[in-house]
Amino acid sequence: MKALIFAAGRGERLKPLTDHIPKPLVKVHDKPLIQHHIESLQKSGITDLVINVSWLKEKIISFITELCTQRIFSDITVQFSVENDYPLETGGGMLKALPLLGNKPFVVVNADVFTNFNFSLLNNLSRDQLVKLVLVQNPEHNGNGDFAMVSDQLALKNDQHASYTYAGIGLYHPKLLAVPIQSSEFPEVFSIVPHIKAAIAQQQAGAQLHIGKWHDVGTPERLKALSDVLPDAFNDQG
Repeated sequence: MKALIFAAGRGERLKPLTDHIPKPLVKVHDKPLIQHHIESLQKSGITDLVINVSWLKEKIISFITELCTQRIFSDITVQFSVENDYPLETGGGMLKALPLLGNKPFVVVNADVFTNFNFSLLNNLSRDQLVKLVLVQNPEHNGNGDFAMVSDQLALKNDQHASYTYAGIGLYHPKLLAVPIQSSEFPEVFSIVPHIKAAIAQQQAGAQLHIGKWHDVGTPERLKALSDVLPDAFNDQG
C-alpha cells in the first residue's frame, strides 16, 4: 500500500515561523513533523510514499533526499508530486498525485498533525467504500467537530449523534475523485471535502476512531503547548 503525505501548504497560521521553514519541517521533540510521519508509516510496513510539495518545496525535497542518501530511511521509496508556487488544496493535490499513487486505495496523512496513530490499524476499505476517515475527539479549537460517526460509517454532523474531528488521516480510493461535485472556477484547486460528503450521501464512506494521542500543529500556541508534552507520551501507538 502507498501513502500520500500532504506537505504543500504555506502554514499561514504558523507565521512568521513558516515564512522560511515549510510547515512539514517544523520540529516537534527535535525532529521535523514529516520525519515523525515517515517513521510511523515505516513501522506499519508502509514504505512506498508520495509527498506533495509546493511552498518552499526545495527545502522539503532536499531534507527527504538527504535522509534517504544517509540511509536513515534505507527501505523507503519516495516520489514527489511537485505543485506550482500555490498549493492545489487537498483535492487538487490528490488528483495531481494520482499518477504516482496508482489505482489502488492509499493512505493519506496531513503533515501538520502529530500523533501516535498506528497506521497498521487503519482498516481496509470494504467493497463499496471510497473513503475511510480516522476521527478523534474534538479538540478545544474545533469543539463542533467535522463529522459524525454512526457505527463504522461516516456521517454528516447532526443532532442525533456525537461529532468528531477529522484527524488528517484516512484511506482513500482513487475513484473518490470521480464522485461528481459542483465545478469550481479554478478546477485544478479544490478541496477533497465535497467529494467526501458526496460519498457519505452514497453511503460509501467509513470511519474509525483514534483514542490515542493527537495534536493539530496549526498555530504557534499549539506548537508551544505540544513541546510541553513529554515524548514518551507518544511512544505507545493506538
